[in-house]
Amino acid sequence: MAESGSRRKKLRQTLCCSFGIPPQSPDNLITTPSSHSHPNKTSFKSNNSIPNSPLRTRTTAALGFVGRRIDPRRILSPGRVSPIDSEGLPVVLREPHVAKGEVLEEEEIKNEVFCGGVYDVRLSLKGKNGVECLVLELDSEVLSASSRVFANLIEDCRRMNVEEGGGGGGGGLCRIEVPEVENLSVFHETIELMYEEDVMKRVLKMGVSRSIDVVEVAAGIRFTKGVFACFKYLEAVPWSEREEEKLKSLFTRFKFDDPTSRDVLARLYSPEQADSQHLAMQLVSSVTKGSSENSRHELKSLVKGLLSKSSVYEKDLAGFNKKGLYAICQSCLDMLVGLFEEATGSKPEERLAKPLIERISRQVDNINWIFELLVDQQMAEEFVDVWADQKDLRRMHESTSPMVRYELSRISAWIFIAMGRGKLRCRSEARFGVLQAWFTLMLTDFGWLQRCRKGLEIKMLEEAMGQVLLTLPVKCQQLLFMEWFRCFSTHGTECPNLSKAFEIWWRRSFSKGGETSR
Repeated sequence: MAESGSRRKKLRQTLCCSFGIPPQSPDNLITTPSSHSHPNKTSFKSNNSIPNSPLRTRTTAALGFVGRRIDPRRILSPGRVSPIDSEGLPVVLREPHVAKGEVLEEEEIKNEVFCGGVYDVRLSLKGKNGVECLVLELDSEVLSASSRVFANLIEDCRRMNVEEGGGGGGGGLCRIEVPEVENLSVFHETIELMYEEDVMKRVLKMGVSRSIDVVEVAAGIRFTKGVFACFKYLEAVPWSEREEEKLKSLFTRFKFDDPTSRDVLARLYSPEQADSQHLAMQLVSSVTKGSSENSRHELKSLVKGLLSKSSVYEKDLAGFNKKGLYAICQSCLDMLVGLFEEATGSKPEERLAKPLIERISRQVDNINWIFELLVDQQMAEEFVDVWADQKDLRRMHESTSPMVRYELSRISAWIFIAMGRGKLRCRSEARFGVLQAWFTLMLTDFGWLQRCRKGLEIKMLEEAMGQVLLTLPVKCQQLLFMEWFRCFSTHGTECPNLSKAFEIWWRRSFSKGGETSR
């Protein structure tokens, strides 16, 4: 019995809680009681339910409470259970503080509630689903000192008590209701923080997601100390993407004082709007200048994903810097021309030096990657004209080793694939111009493309080349198909197989032409 009394005494210094279903509460923030309401009850409801968290309490058992039916006319005391059981509303009580076999008298219960004004506030929290309800019996001094919202509600309640009692000290139980609470357990934990001597120590055990939920409740009830402690913790720990989005949502619904929020905001937003286009060009340029192949491969995928039309960040890149991207591409082309000049002007034993071959391959990879970015941004039409106009590279192609020159056909191959698959839509003159410039050269390099694919799918390339030829005027098709026929008849598998497309061209050119002439 002594041990049980000691635990009850300790409980009075913090709080006690019970589950119950409170009377229907009005929707306004503070209301005066009507003839049908309890004279000492105050209700409030915010514009947003408190807390607004995705975590919800589905069952009362999750909070560790035990179901019981009691007479609703009885006063619930902290940690005590009335022995009287009669018909009434179903409630749930927490009863870990009564020693086995101990029976409490009703008068003792009433004295405990009002003795010294310790538990003089009954806070009823009703869940948003309308079924769950958490009832906390608390100390008005702690509530008033911690929360401006509760301080005002308690003051209003005591003023009503004085007016209805015709004077006196305004004693009695103050009843406060909070309807449509999103998460009862979070609200409960926020109230418990008010009774903690070391609030920060308690916050450290919550974790990031729970702390954000508590901030939302604490902000709604103006519990400044709790908000500050949670923000201090959140600023110093990592967040997941989901937690970061929760924080952003929180800042859109609440305004906080700078001392408590500026460090967290500094992690979420830049004080000055960054120029995303300029940064994007810096990323692209850095990738093209990189020397580590493994790192370049990784960074190419990363940057392409960030700049992709389907990326979640694409909306931040409105008005993509087309001019800047073409400038980087032209720089790579100029470097490629210089490397081919070096390859053709070097001594025979130096022309196939491994560093030279690697540097040429690297620039070709850069140009193909930038071309992919342009295609994704639907800006690649001009690149077709740029590539068709590379007279110096075409001239040096004839005098360069096949081991090097086939790299130029890799660029042509990706252009043909993009056009043949409908990803690159340009005018007929541009299509014929790039084919006229590079089609024959690709036929001579096709055997090397088969052996050194570097990501190319040969069947896709063959099909795309045939499709692109068929998009030209029939007269232009004849020139290119006849060139392919002569090459294929001589080199066989060292040349792309365009037989299906050739057959379609033949049928269009002669079968239908013969019928028309009749």
